[in-house]
Amino acid sequence: MGRTHLQALRRLGIEVAGIIGISAEEGQKFARYFHLDYIYRDFDELIADKQVNVVHICTPNNLHYPMAKAALKAGKRAVGGDVICEKPLATNSQETRELVDLAEAKGLTAVVNFNLRLYPLCREARTRLQSGEVGEVYLVHGGYLQDLLFLPTDWNWRLDAEAGSLRVVADIGTHWLDMITWLIGHEVVEVMADMTTVIKTRYKPLHDMETFSSKLVKAEDTQPVKIQTEDCAVLLLRLDNGARGAVTLSQVSAGRKNYFWWEVSGSKASLRWEQEDPNTLWIGHRDRPNEVLVKDPALMHPQARPAAGYPGGHAEGNECLS
Repeated sequence: MGRTHLQALRRLGIEVAGIIGISAEEGQKFARYFHLDYIYRDFDELIADKQVNVVHICTPNNLHYPMAKAALKAGKRAVGGDVICEKPLATNSQETRELVDLAEAKGLTAVVNFNLRLYPLCREARTRLQSGEVGEVYLVHGGYLQDLLFLPTDWNWRLDAEAGSLRVVADIGTHWLDMITWLIGHEVVEVMADMTTVIKTRYKPLHDMETFSSKLVKAEDTQPVKIQTEDCAVLLLRLDNGARGAVTLSQVSAGRKNYFWWEVSGSKASLRWEQEDPNTLWIGHRDRPNEVLVKDPALMHPQARPAAGYPGGHAEGNECLS
């Protein structure tokens, strides 16, 4: 995600002062590839740099809280954002509350990068939902399924409990929960969660590797590790308007690469959107034929139209967001 943030910042014409890598070698490789002039030795050096106005935190989950706290205390200030953190903001609600209170006390802007909100047709759906076109919302459901960790030899840092005791819920469930509450303008007030670890022993590579290259690992180059984080989860939800919800989350569903979808049922209509087909919005009716809206600025509500940067028929994807 660090690459995505860097490319988005450059498209916006924002100067990137430098980066910190996982190691000095990794930082040097990244800096050479992206033509960056400076590699910080550590996070303390970064936040002490008075030329840095905004800090983007794209690190493993357990580092979000201490890094965000340090950056907020340092008073990084800029129009539109001071600390931008990947999800989840922290690994428990106490730390999250502390960061929110700290940002408010210092008068700083701090945000979590829930970029899926920015797809044009999600903005269109939100406009329709909050204008009353869908009616009273009484059911939300959907899922986020991946096969990222389907094999026992699949490995990345998310599997390590030190990065956070929640994995599937924290890494992909947060996207779904954020999307639903943002779309309909109501908060989740009660949750019943059933979580399970399907692959109880995994095989960790004996050498460092990039996040999405685990399919290339051979068993003889690994060591067995007992897994303490969940592979999949099913959540039942109650929202503050009385609506009910359900979501299925998994990183062990064969063939599902990044299958994020949501559906909202209201008293007038239903809406459905899928991230793997992001430029169509399904609109369900009872008294007339259903519709499929293809992303086209000319056909979208004025409030959502600015999110569509390309004409109808031109793909608009995740890399265009941030």
